[in-house]
Amino acid sequence: MDSSARGKLEAWLHYADDLGLGPFYLDRAVTRFAAPDSPGAPSFAERRVGTPPEISAPPPIPSSPVVPAAARGFSGAPPSGSQRVGTSAFVPAVSAPSLFESTDRVENDSLDRIRTDIGPNCTRCKLHKARTNIVFGVGNPKAQLVFVGEGPGRDEDEQGEPFVGRAGKLLTQMIEAMGLRRQDVYICNVVKCRPPENRLPEKDEIATCSPYLLRQLDAIGPKVICCLGACSAQTLLNTNQGISRYRGEWFDFRGAKLIATYHPAYLLRNPNAKSDVWKDLQKVMAVLGLQPKRK
Repeated sequence: MDSSARGKLEAWLHYADDLGLGPFYLDRAVTRFAAPDSPGAPSFAERRVGTPPEISAPPPIPSSPVVPAAARGFSGAPPSGSQRVGTSAFVPAVSAPSLFESTDRVENDSLDRIRTDIGPNCTRCKLHKARTNIVFGVGNPKAQLVFVGEGPGRDEDEQGEPFVGRAGKLLTQMIEAMGLRRQDVYICNVVKCRPPENRLPEKDEIATCSPYLLRQLDAIGPKVICCLGACSAQTLLNTNQGISRYRGEWFDFRGAKLIATYHPAYLLRNPNAKSDVWKDLQKVMAVLGLQPKRK
């Protein structure tokens, strides 16, 4: 090949390199960031097959911050926000930014401030259309143990207090069996307004209301969070997996330990599951240093 043809060929290859369209045998790690004629750029001969340049290892990919849940094995994202405590990693169920990453802690936050921010006449989601009362939460503002349900039912909507119906009475019995009283713990829900016909909260409703739940948990600063049922567990752990996959296991979550168990309403329909829930509550008691109530 004469010098003229060779020069044209090299010019064409350089142009293709600049567009990122060079032949597959080129060292892209070098040619993408160095112009062909710049110092340190490989020559045409150096880039031929058979004389590949030395390729350095790519830089490590930074890991996402872990708020020891999320949500945070699952097939999606709990959490940069959540991590299983143990040998297996907890991988959240969605790839979008998790609830933990998107919600920063509010400095000097308090339950009173959060209640004020929500307001007495919240219309942020469609649940407001049929509600009677906003059900904010109740209990010790500095509780070591917080129970999180899914949403208010009819009795809760009427009274403005969470877990006061049949399921609530069973929850009270569970709390007392642990050697505590309702006023010793804090009880709240993922959403603050009753879903129609007691259906599960929908994704948009959860997305609107759950940041207030996170603020509540941050303001209280509990040692243990106990999710009651799949909805609250899936929300905080950022997964769509059924609760049976992780019930009774510990997760780190925003400075607290999180455990999920069955909802009291489920126990009313399936009394045989009470023994499983008691085992989960005994794990909570061990962490909190509690002794069961003597009969």
